[in-house]
Amino acid sequence: MVNPGYKYFKGEDWVDPTPPPAHLPTVDEVGTTGAPLKSAAFFIGTQCKEYNEDFMLCKDENRNPEHCLLEGRKVTRCAIDALQKIHSKCQVEFRAHWNCLDAKNQDFGRCRKPEKDLNDCLFAAFGWKKNVPGAPTNKPQIHERIPLTS
Repeated sequence: MVNPGYKYFKGEDWVDPTPPPAHLPTVDEVGTTGAPLKSAAFFIGTQCKEYNEDFMLCKDENRNPEHCLLEGRKVTRCAIDALQKIHSKCQVEFRAHWNCLDAKNQDFGRCRKPEKDLNDCLFAAFGWKKNVPGAPTNKPQIHERIPLTS
């Protein structure tokens, strides 16, 4: 298989051998694929909003990638923490939702029933409510409209 634009890597995984600067604390990778991240994205966004905003302000301040590594690590830690919380209390609902997204081309609209189950579980466990940024305030959020389809 040919990867367009990657003529030097010929399909194998490439890992940068350069170690991070010693003055930065180590942090694990999030370690998940797209579907679980998409399933949890609105909750991660809400829980990690301050860290995300700090990171984006840092990036606006200086485009050097090394300049914002510390802020980026805080974002990563927060995302890992949010995913661990979701997994600890709502594992079944979380797995059902991201499996649906994975099977249905990452389309939220085709996974509303498992999404509602996940949203209800997270609200009951943590009081977390899903709000889509930029949605009209005078209408119900799209994931709360009836009828729900699976």
